[in-house]
Amino acid sequence: MGSGEASVELVAELHRRQAAMYAGESLDPVLELLANDIVWHVPGRSPIAGDHRGIEQVVAYFKKRRALASETMRMLPGELVSAGGAVAQFVEGGAILGGVQVSWQTFGVYRVDVEQWRIREVWLVPLDGDLFDRLWSASSL
Repeated sequence: MGSGEASVELVAELHRRQAAMYAGESLDPVLELLANDIVWHVPGRSPIAGDHRGIEQVVAYFKKRRALASETMRMLPGELVSAGGAVAQFVEGGAILGGVQVSWQTFGVYRVDVEQWRIREVWLVPLDGDLFDRLWSASSL
């Protein structure tokens, strides 16, 4: 398996494990795929926005997002491109936020280390940033 194929498989495994985590299962399987110095970038002004640096901050981000969505968040990964240690993938998301079923579209951009089998950095890029902020601000904790 080449580095591009391995990068794609690592991101696919991350998405599989995130699906279970966001539905209320353990965070541990997701954390096994993250580098200790992971950085997860979420743009905007919502309660989940920020540059989450290191495992502790990323765990707090995951827990906040899961709580805001009352464990209803779903991700539907779509088309992707990859080159070496980078993957960009279109993802449709949905959840019940503020008591309302909502959906959004993002690109996830992932910097991966296939030799260590770890995700090093993630940029979440909403296609409609204002909508994304409104949705994730609907039921602020």
